[in-house]
Amino acid sequence: MLRATVSSAEERDEEQEDEGEEEMRDGGVPFYVNRGGLPVDEETWERMWRHVARIHPNGEGLAKEIRSAADLPKIPIPSVPSYQLTTTIPQRLEAIQKYIRELQYNHTGTQFFEIKKSRPLTALMDIAKEMTREALPIKCLEAVILGIYLTNNMPGVERFPLSFKSQYSGNHFYHIVLGVYSGGRFGALGMSRREDLMFKPMEFRTLTDLVQEFEGAYRGNWHTLRKVKIGQYVSHDPHSVEQIEWKHSIIDIDKMSKEELRKELERHTRDMRLKIGKQAPPSPTKDRRNSMGSPSRGPNSPVRRISRVEKRPSGEKKVLEQKSSTDINGYQIRV
Repeated sequence: MLRATVSSAEERDEEQEDEGEEEMRDGGVPFYVNRGGLPVDEETWERMWRHVARIHPNGEGLAKEIRSAADLPKIPIPSVPSYQLTTTIPQRLEAIQKYIRELQYNHTGTQFFEIKKSRPLTALMDIAKEMTREALPIKCLEAVILGIYLTNNMPGVERFPLSFKSQYSGNHFYHIVLGVYSGGRFGALGMSRREDLMFKPMEFRTLTDLVQEFEGAYRGNWHTLRKVKIGQYVSHDPHSVEQIEWKHSIIDIDKMSKEELRKELERHTRDMRLKIGKQAPPSPTKDRRNSMGSPSRGPNSPVRRISRVEKRPSGEKKVLEQKSSTDINGYQIRV
């Protein structure tokens, strides 16, 4: 029975780590996720308040005080950031981080938006839109999805998930931020209880510098960083059906020297650059629309073979030559 208990606990840890939740436990109580959508159903609502009563120092008194209040102050709804054409990339990212902060960290112990990492990007972007409409407090994984949504219209900014596993007082804790890269510099967007475990300005020359910055922040909060997971660059197409690659590289920090860590992070940086270089080839239709004629053949180019469709009796050659360029183009588009 003891072995089964330990095994099930480890499985829960791994499942929670895969889901990207910031902590394994919140105040000693399992962390909940609202899986019923919004508005919150009654069962989830009551469970949330029971959870608040358990984790807050004032216990049930605070929950009763809030729920019985006749006139609660109205919470201001932050505005989604908008920019001028002259606004620089660092300024835009700072505005996005400011917006994420204004939503506030979710201390209720119930994550309001269900984020399944296996869902396609387009479905996750729909959830991000809902976050901007509802303006509810969020946790770290929700902030990553929201950060991707708010930077989709910045083609010069590459985004990638950056996950951490740390240890404190015998317990493991999980956290995730959105790494960003632009103009030869790395930074990060995110949400956390700790001020130094979310936003990082675009001032780090290498991915190694960024990871070491987070490692130092963990030490400052008396945590030991054990593992880092780094994903691939995320598509800027909000309608993409591809999945986010959350953990292209998994790095055991405590099992590597600084030099080994640097080499591994440099390898991952090269992998990410290769993904940028692998652009989808333009469609034949676009090529034909851009140029009415065929490119001239060089002296070393292979001889083009005539297809069956183009083979015509010699008597029809003049007919083909007299066709307008529009007709030819239309024929090519149909092919």
